[in-house]
Amino acid sequence: MLKSGITLYFVRHGETDWNAARRLQGQTDIPLNDIGRGQARRNGEMLRTTLAEPARFDFLASPMKRTSETMEIVREAIGLERSGARFDARLREIHFGHWEGRTWLELPEVDPEEYAARERDAWRWRPRGGESYADVSERIAGWLGTIERDAVVVSHGGVSRVLRGLVLGLVPAEIAELSVPQDKVLVLRDGQANWI
Repeated sequence: MLKSGITLYFVRHGETDWNAARRLQGQTDIPLNDIGRGQARRNGEMLRTTLAEPARFDFLASPMKRTSETMEIVREAIGLERSGARFDARLREIHFGHWEGRTWLELPEVDPEEYAARERDAWRWRPRGGESYADVSERIAGWLGTIERDAVVVSHGGVSRVLRGLVLGLVPAEIAELSVPQDKVLVLRDGQANWI
């Protein structure tokens, strides 16, 4: 799905207070906290030492507060103007529907049937008013098909998972369990993934 020879540098947004509390954000627009700003700066500094010609890259991001601020900090750390990224709604996080705002710890008690359904099939399970990972995978596959040159992408944990699934050809059961660190940059190229 990722065209041959194209490299994506994928950055998950920095930490928010809801991340720290293990609260499901989904498409709720929560800003970065100070730790998240530091993570974004670290990732930008890593990219500054990695990208030979940053001006030749596309800079693409989810339009949410936590991703747009992460992108601004990353661009500044690279040595570019804070503005200049393009925003694409297809890069938004998975929508957790009626679960948004809940913590992972409380879900087995407040919604045991749906929690059990998700445990059985995290790939296809869809919360009321939300999306499944399978839905997000279709959305990201459409976006991925539009990428024509190397890019720095700032998006979300769920997007990182399905993007790796698409590029690496992973089976659905593996995808929902992939690690999604906020203090590393994922490099995707020619069917391979590495962290820097």
